[in-house]
Amino acid sequence: MKKILLTICAALVVLSCAQKPQAPQQPLENSVVYEMNVRQYTQEGTFAAAQQELPRLAELGVDIVWLMPIYPIGVEGRKGELGSYYAVKNYCDINPEFGTLADFDNFVAEAHRLGLRVVIDWVANHTSPDAVWVTGKPAEWYERDAEGNTTFTADWSDTANLNYENPEVWQGMQAALRFWMERGIDGFRCDMACEVPLEFWQEAISGLRADYPHMYWLAEGEEPMLHTLSGFNASYSWELHHMMNSIARGEQGVEDLLAYLAKDAERHPAEAFRLMFTSNHDENSWAGTEFERMGDAAKVMAVLTFTLPGGQPLIYTGQEIGWNKRFEFFQHDPVTSWEKNEYTDFYKWLIDIRHNNPALAAGANGGAFEVVSAEDGVLVFTRTLPENKVTVKVELKAPWSYEITAE
Repeated sequence: MKKILLTICAALVVLSCAQKPQAPQQPLENSVVYEMNVRQYTQEGTFAAAQQELPRLAELGVDIVWLMPIYPIGVEGRKGELGSYYAVKNYCDINPEFGTLADFDNFVAEAHRLGLRVVIDWVANHTSPDAVWVTGKPAEWYERDAEGNTTFTADWSDTANLNYENPEVWQGMQAALRFWMERGIDGFRCDMACEVPLEFWQEAISGLRADYPHMYWLAEGEEPMLHTLSGFNASYSWELHHMMNSIARGEQGVEDLLAYLAKDAERHPAEAFRLMFTSNHDENSWAGTEFERMGDAAKVMAVLTFTLPGGQPLIYTGQEIGWNKRFEFFQHDPVTSWEKNEYTDFYKWLIDIRHNNPALAAGANGGAFEVVSAEDGVLVFTRTLPENKVTVKVELKAPWSYEITAE
């Protein structure tokens, strides 16, 4: 009897993970993405503690919670005290630093209850050197040097490159992706997506979408074929990000921004979402906070990420309270307080504008982009649909003013 009861309980857990969200969700094209750095999100650095903060995120208005990698981290070659999220030891387990699979399931269930989608970071191009696949799979699953040792890229000495010339790697990776979809998540953010064959993503995404048609796929990369071939919803607008840093330093201006937008629209299909951001985990830890890089221009640049054509905005951990500190990447370095302030009001205002104005949607459903004027460092543009028009005015020089009106 005890065994039967345990089996029933396990089945109920699986069913609860697969249940539909209890609160309505924004359409993907209207959604705002929030990157959660679980290690730094709370004093505890766990899913259970982060779950308690989900109502605050729902109140802020974000729609998609992207979790940085949640998997066990390798020991061999580990960097720093706790290691890099991106040195994955096992694709189908939870980093004990964050808790258990049950804790993760509870986090997802609560997010869904609040109407939030949950996507997880996926690291497809490499594992840790001591990953379960290194010891449990044939040697041909990895790229190897003349001595038979696994190889790594750049200074990522805590990783081992997978061999995508081996079709078994494709199969193993797709099985691992499906493991998490079956637990009830809503999609993936794919790290360094262009470092594996784009045909792999095409096969994986089409296969999973057959069973999960509403899943969300975000690629870290700017190759247009991530959309036209592979089928990603969204891709990074890295070039725009670096340009905004440059504009904030006075090195570029309105003309450069308009030239970029024209080129980007020509290169990418109309349905592509272009992820726009003033910070993320890479920029914050290695290049500095948005205040270090952009100074007084930080808010104006955030306005652009919420209003430019094709764009899907991203908020990184702490931005909603103006967190002006580089997070340590390889150790616990948490936010000390989530007390609301002017930045909370600022991002809630931007999110409300985004949600209430379909003209600002990403992709083909967004409003037409038209430049009204571009003189003396001041850009005025509109996004227009038959039933909705948004006018944006940004001063891309000091005093870095901004204004958004809707009709």
